[in-house]
Amino acid sequence: MTLRPTPPLRVPTLTEVVSLPEAPAPAVSPTAFAPTEPAPLAPLPAAAELDEEELVQRVLADVQRQIDLMLEVKLREALAPALTRATDALLREARTGLASTLRDVVSRAVAQEIARHRGR
Repeated sequence: MTLRPTPPLRVPTLTEVVSLPEAPAPAVSPTAFAPTEPAPLAPLPAAAELDEEELVQRVLADVQRQIDLMLEVKLREALAPALTRATDALLREARTGLASTLRDVVSRAVAQEIARHRGR
């Protein structure tokens, strides 16, 4: 598993409202709001659609990278205590098994030495 840099603590979201300093409103005459005929919509060129699709793909890829990093951090945070407990339990079991085996080996060795000394 490769170590990736941790994501920044605060990542802005697309739903945040950013307040901008207000500029003075230009003076508008009342006739500027008179109803007019809407201008006919010109068809979008195919290049604009491709650019929009490319932009969507870039944004999705960027969001996916951020999600992957955040998911990895959250998984590490969630799994660290469980892995620590599992490691501790495994070490306890290994120590218990090793101590039992060592006791058996030493008992046999002592019994063999006692039998050898009695046999003389």
